[in-house]
Amino acid sequence: MTSLNIQHKLSLLPAQPGCYLMKDRQGTIIYVGKAKILKNRVRSYFTGTHDGKTQRLVNEIEDFEYIVTSSNIEALILELNLIKKYDPKYNVMLRDDKSYPFIKLTAEKHPRLITTRKVKKDKGKYFGPYPNVQAANETKRLLDRLYPLRKCSTLPDRVCLYYHIGQCLAPCVNDIREFTYKEMTEEIIRFLNGGYKEIKKDLQAKMMEASENLDFEKAKEYRDQIVHIETTMEKQKMTSTDFTDRDVFGYAVDKGWMCVQVFFVRQGKLIERDVSMFPIYDEPEEEMLTFLGQFYQQVNHFKPKEVLLPANIDIEIARELLEVKVHQPQRGQKKDLVQLATKNAAIALKEKFSLIEKKEERTIKAVENLGEAMNIYTPHRIEAFDNSNIQGANPVSAMVVFIDGRPAKKEYRKYKIKTVVGPDDYSTMREVVRRRYSRVLKEDLPLPDLIIIDGGKGQIEAAKDVLENELNMSVPVAGLAKDEKHKTSQLLFGNPLSIVDLPRNSQEFYLLQRIQDEVHRFAITFHRQQRGKTAFQSALDDIPGVGEKRKKQLLKHFGSVKKMAEATVEELREVGLPQPVAEAVLQKLKQ
Repeated sequence: MTSLNIQHKLSLLPAQPGCYLMKDRQGTIIYVGKAKILKNRVRSYFTGTHDGKTQRLVNEIEDFEYIVTSSNIEALILELNLIKKYDPKYNVMLRDDKSYPFIKLTAEKHPRLITTRKVKKDKGKYFGPYPNVQAANETKRLLDRLYPLRKCSTLPDRVCLYYHIGQCLAPCVNDIREFTYKEMTEEIIRFLNGGYKEIKKDLQAKMMEASENLDFEKAKEYRDQIVHIETTMEKQKMTSTDFTDRDVFGYAVDKGWMCVQVFFVRQGKLIERDVSMFPIYDEPEEEMLTFLGQFYQQVNHFKPKEVLLPANIDIEIARELLEVKVHQPQRGQKKDLVQLATKNAAIALKEKFSLIEKKEERTIKAVENLGEAMNIYTPHRIEAFDNSNIQGANPVSAMVVFIDGRPAKKEYRKYKIKTVVGPDDYSTMREVVRRRYSRVLKEDLPLPDLIIIDGGKGQIEAAKDVLENELNMSVPVAGLAKDEKHKTSQLLFGNPLSIVDLPRNSQEFYLLQRIQDEVHRFAITFHRQQRGKTAFQSALDDIPGVGEKRKKQLLKHFGSVKKMAEATVEELREVGLPQPVAEAVLQKLKQ
């Protein structure tokens, strides 16, 4: 049901283009959208029926803001910036950090050919991108055979192996004329810009001439170079008759999901494709424009000379956004490429939809069912704690975070216990909960919707006492109990604490098992790390004259504490220990 606050705001919405920001009950921005007419678009969320995915978003909206812009393109650019700034969980955020390799011809006095994934403004010439580093390296190796540029990053004082095998002119010892480099670099540029067929013809002519002159060794070299060109450069079937670098986009939509396929065409060849699949909450054409902006601006994909788009995308906005040649082909080979990308998108969406539904069932639907079973708000953000110690030694605690049923590993936290002496799980839980949520309140970090304690009634009550009586926080706290086989058996919740009835074969129960296993694994791993760090320290601790530096010297020299204990005082003195310190070390180790 729409709140009075939202109803009042809806009545004030202008009929102008702009962006809107949806917020949840904690004031967190969960979705950013754009609209040609704000009044119509924002109202549509709160009227009529929606598919389950959109309804899930609407159920979380407690408030919204909007920003009016002067044009649609301004709204699109603002939307991209807002998504980048707030990282809303319901927006398409392209996480693909794949970078494709390039071949670079450096602009140094003695130029080099290198493969790189970073394009810089350094006067060097870049060719590519290539579908993978293997393709780039194969092409570079071919060029190394044809053109003997230097290979070393800094000039040595003598010739290297590359000079002896004819792949370097040895500028380290020889005076190479500028004309020689100019001639080679021009041929390399021509080769990489698609002129390798002409170079192949030149080599064939030279091979025939060498053969006629009975210089069979030289003819064999030319023949080998021709074979290398054929095997390296002619592996792929041509997809166009020109050599323009272009990206071809096609998309398909089904059941509120969009799949976008991008074909990368470089030098007339289809070298690679990119597949993205995500839920959408706006019109497909508008979502496609947002995707385009993110694809080149936020993921930092290489921008080609030409982009091909399906016919129903606003081409003027796309041109203004991308600042490259944008074309919507109506016939011919280019239209066939767009249709092929669209067909592939439809096939991929159909094939993967069952997997998407299955994944949703294990994650967000499990979270929703858990909230219903516990009679609380849907716990989109769950934070879970576990303690670990051995008879009170090296006590630690760990926290894991699950967002919409998936682990958010960047938000995991480890805690060394500072105030508790001995094996006291209740006091340990108090300290950790106090430290965690004091910081959450102080730094205005996201609040959890549910806190899970890996433990029984005592640990749960300790956590609740700190939250309610010390920090004045109202967050649901539940506990996970284990059976005699150390497996998740019960979810404890409520006041007084009682067992929440969850079917053992339900996805929400499996989710709790994953959370409990993950927090236990994280805590145990941290505890082992702490034990490993103190194993060597404890053997030499509290010996006057032995600090961190001398500990490292001793371990480096002897290799182990056992060999250190078997050494003599004289051997210890050889490491640099004074006589009294060496005697004290031996006495402590023999104890």
